[in-house]
Amino acid sequence: MLASDLCYALDPALLMEQIGLSPDPWQQTLLRSSAKRQILLCCRQSGKSTTTAVLALHEALYSPPALVLLLSPSLRQSQELFRKVIATYKGIDNPVPSTLESALRLELANGSRIISLPGKEETVRGFSGVSLIVVDEASRVANELYFSVRPMLAVSGGRLVCLSTPFGKRGFFFEEWENGGGWERI
Repeated sequence: MLASDLCYALDPALLMEQIGLSPDPWQQTLLRSSAKRQILLCCRQSGKSTTTAVLALHEALYSPPALVLLLSPSLRQSQELFRKVIATYKGIDNPVPSTLESALRLELANGSRIISLPGKEETVRGFSGVSLIVVDEASRVANELYFSVRPMLAVSGGRLVCLSTPFGKRGFFFEEWENGGGWERI
């Protein structure tokens, strides 16, 4: 039991395998990377949301007390990503017990939290000590939202993962993909 838990802590791709999925090479790269900034440009239905859900859960389980924020253009979309986190959580053996589980958040006994947020800049402020921010459908997220969450990582040194399908040559996602420095591109 302890040996397998150590394996999961060291290799997040194993968590994906534990829920019955075989990660593609790009998914293994994402999950095993230590990059602080990752940007994913993938086709629809490629598994990017499922992979980042595994990444979010891994952060909460093995880097406590982690604060993980899930953002999308709308709360409904953030909730869909969160549902993948919950499905992964329920699909693994012997997870850290939850202390609170709702449609928008998961709090674990180790002090970690995963919170699904709406896609409005004015409603996401106030979080500090953020370990991981996942921005789903990032090419459709308003620039204002992106620029309001970036400072949440400044002090904590947390990680930012932006994932999306293409949506034209506009917005922060396009600019970061084309011209941004310091990003691991997948």
